[in-house]
Amino acid sequence: MFDLDKLIRANIRRAVPYSSARDEFKGEARVFLDANENAWGSPLPERFNRYPDPLQSALKERISRIKGVPAANIFLGNGSDEAIDLLYRAFCEPGRDNVVLVPPTYGMYEVAAVINDVAVRNVPLTAEFQLNVE
Repeated sequence: MFDLDKLIRANIRRAVPYSSARDEFKGEARVFLDANENAWGSPLPERFNRYPDPLQSALKERISRIKGVPAANIFLGNGSDEAIDLLYRAFCEPGRDNVVLVPPTYGMYEVAAVINDVAVRNVPLTAEFQLNVE
């Protein structure tokens, strides 16, 4: 059976997730001074003085109900650039691994590879826009 965990870098598997005071505090707080939030609130009815939930728990639960998949299986990111970078950081060993790109393609694949010290191997398409498998 396929085990995705075996592909994750060892140091990532050992990492302890960040936990903020807000995650550990179960009461109701008017101000989270440790997060540099505005103690006076927002002049608007919306609560703009608070950081959003970094785990997007409520949104993931809603998507989970709509799509019928466990919330733990849902990934949300700030656009594809963030998702691409996180994939490189989680699965590619800097200075050792490489990625295969088929140009023309989205430029952030190469940018993220360079930033994460992952070698890039470009495999151009043939004149018929097919992969040259030889």
